[in-house]
Amino acid sequence: MKITALLRCLLAGGFVVAASAARSDGAGDPAPVSSTDGQYFDKDGNPTYKIGKDGKVDWYTFIGYRMYGANCLQCHGPDALGSSYAPSLVDSLKSLSTQQVLGTIIGGKRDVTAAQDLVMPSFGENKNVMCYLNPIYTYLRARSDGALGRERPSDHEAKPVDWEKTVDDCFK
Repeated sequence: MKITALLRCLLAGGFVVAASAARSDGAGDPAPVSSTDGQYFDKDGNPTYKIGKDGKVDWYTFIGYRMYGANCLQCHGPDALGSSYAPSLVDSLKSLSTQQVLGTIIGGKRDVTAAQDLVMPSFGENKNVMCYLNPIYTYLRARSDGALGRERPSDHEAKPVDWEKTVDDCFK
């Protein structure tokens, strides 16, 4: 599937965030101000997390945890803390806007210097990442903000009613 068709699919399923100005101070205030089908959004329309006082996380943060483990952990290490192979995403998200993070995941990145050759491959055509893009970002944002610990979330909100259909539609 070409990247434009996949992005259309993601837009239809509510998986791509609304555009907002890129900042170099991270994604800003993570407080949720709205939600749609179990996905929470901050005041700028960026995906965000909701964690109760009892530690119960929203569905997207929980699925993001699982999908990070399936797709990102190999390079970025357990709990997004980095490895000798790839940087800590917990640290990186402190200075990158939502659009910068999603753009890097979708398009990849290459940073070549005389001392190193760092490459983040493009995942724009990998449905195992793209169909879970907002959940992965939501989990990483919660980790970066210090709102979520290193362990698997112990409890989560119920799966949204249309979750399976949305994911199935994305994989078509």
